[in-house]
Amino acid sequence: MVSSGSTETTESDAPSARIRLRSWLLEDVTAEKPAQQSAAEGAPETSQEGAEAGDSAAHGAHAGQRWWRVMCLTGLDYFSTLGYQPGIAALAAGVLSPIATIVLVVVTLLGALPVYRRVAKESPHGEGSIAMLERLLSFWKGKLFVLALLGFAATDFLITITLSAADASAHLVENPHLTGFLGGKQVLITLILVALLGAVFLKGFSEAIGLAVFLVGTYLLLNVVVVAVGLWKIIEAPHVVTDWTDALTAQHGNPIVMVGVALVTFPKLALGLSGFETGVAVMPHIKGDPDDTEANPVGRIRGTRKLLTTAAVIMSVFLITTSFITTLLIPADQFKAGGDANGRALAYLAHEYLGGAFGSVYDLSTIAILWFAGASAMAGMLNLLPRYLPRYGMAPHWARAVRPMVIVLTLVGFLVTWIFDANVDAQGGAYATGVLVLISSAAIAVTIAAYKKHERGWTVAFAVIAAIFLYTTVLNVLERPDGLKIGACFIAGIILVSLLSRLRRAFELRVTNVALDDMAERFIRDYAHRPLRLIANEPSHRDVAEYRDKIRQIRADNDIPGEDDLVFVEVTVRDASDFEAELTVRGEVLHGRYRVLTLESSSIPNALAALALNIRDRTGQQPHLYFEWTEGSPFAQFLRFFLFGQGEVAPVTREVLREAEPDRSRRPRVHVG
Repeated sequence: MVSSGSTETTESDAPSARIRLRSWLLEDVTAEKPAQQSAAEGAPETSQEGAEAGDSAAHGAHAGQRWWRVMCLTGLDYFSTLGYQPGIAALAAGVLSPIATIVLVVVTLLGALPVYRRVAKESPHGEGSIAMLERLLSFWKGKLFVLALLGFAATDFLITITLSAADASAHLVENPHLTGFLGGKQVLITLILVALLGAVFLKGFSEAIGLAVFLVGTYLLLNVVVVAVGLWKIIEAPHVVTDWTDALTAQHGNPIVMVGVALVTFPKLALGLSGFETGVAVMPHIKGDPDDTEANPVGRIRGTRKLLTTAAVIMSVFLITTSFITTLLIPADQFKAGGDANGRALAYLAHEYLGGAFGSVYDLSTIAILWFAGASAMAGMLNLLPRYLPRYGMAPHWARAVRPMVIVLTLVGFLVTWIFDANVDAQGGAYATGVLVLISSAAIAVTIAAYKKHERGWTVAFAVIAAIFLYTTVLNVLERPDGLKIGACFIAGIILVSLLSRLRRAFELRVTNVALDDMAERFIRDYAHRPLRLIANEPSHRDVAEYRDKIRQIRADNDIPGEDDLVFVEVTVRDASDFEAELTVRGEVLHGRYRVLTLESSSIPNALAALALNIRDRTGQQPHLYFEWTEGSPFAQFLRFFLFGQGEVAPVTREVLREAEPDRSRRPRVHVG
């Protein structure tokens, strides 16, 4: 008796536990209606984007955080590069590091900043330049191009998470007080930091911006102290400036040669440009004006531009000053692998000139901001990927929810950390490649946007900027081809998973809403008490002979009595690469006698199935669909359906109906002759 009761409890609790787990994972997504129910009721399918739109309507587009607070969120990524950027600059440019950094700052303020200020205006919902370029290309080439850019975006954001966590663990391991205890455990520490970041997002991210403000404020304040002390040490020992200028002259001769070498070298410093794409990705978090609308969020755009400009100016000042003091005050051999300043130049100065206590506080602050730098990258991906992949049918429905995506991204972070052995230098090439490709694509996108609006001056300016970033990208790829290889792996992975998901979801209804015009409503209302017989017709000349012959053939093939009315249905495929779409049905009477329903969709079978289900639920009658068999190989016809939305329509329509309506007695009838 007891055993039996225990078994029953266990068996009943198991489904309950699964339901609770599912509810927790999908908590942030409004309960979705099945696609067939949405189509039948004429209501749009609820999605994350729909929830966001509804939230915006309820609370106003101005809801969000002040721009300077969101700047701290994106600044987790941007400002945290100070933890390793001066050391990278010293290794790449040597004594030319300050000059190469000045070149980087000029490119930042006169190149990247104007580009992303324009991106913020053209794409104010966080999609960035990818959305701008998506609008220029249609069909599969557009989708594949977007997937490639998403691959580089994933490279940028994911490597931000793993590289920052690896650098945080390096600062922890190399702290003089901890190196004996933590030495050799950098991979384990990095994995723990990545897991903790994922745990923050699994719990909820509502307090993250407040934590970001504290971390960024503390880190920048400590860096102000280090820079001030470093500059004071240089003033106290002016010979270091003389030694530096003598070394410059001895190695490079004259200023023209120095600038030329700096121009060639500065692409290696591209990590200093990392914050711009993240800055645009977090736009939806910025508070707008009370009268903002989703179509025209003027306040949000203005706040984002303030964010980008302020962050760029702050970072530029720090880049120049930190490069200057680290180059002049730290021996060159300390920057190399195994040196005390390798990957932690400013921490080296903090310990050297401000003592172990301050140095440990600085290390702790650096570790915290580097660890949490992945938060801005994670937020960027959680905003970016669900805007594209589910809409393309290239991700499951749960990809719109935050927690499942966090789990997937955290596991990928574990894999990247393991592959690269938590090595900061090994990941730098991939990081820089992702950053530069995205900035180059943004520059190209705003150039095209300016050209289409006949803004000649801006077109020329943006074209020059695009050329500079393309040059920088090419040099970086030639110097460190591993970055392109890693980016290609991410692209291949995204495309493979996307196509498999699209294939798996091929027979979904894929129609978010069915809307009928007055004439179509009248046609269907006439059949409220009798079955509606629909002839699937591929329109050609649309003359009298076409419809007369089609009716004669269908009646003969299916033995339909002459007194039964027949209505033609014609679907035009505009872009078969689209996945989910609203269906608009228009009715017309041709040649004074033939009733025709016309539709536009990305797929003929899915559109016909959605229309049939909608008619069933409007009239209470089971509609009948009549088809002809298509000649040719079934496999070739399926490929035509998968790629072009056509192919063997009859069996695919029946399969879509079978998946959408499990109850066979309520399923619209399909006839093939």
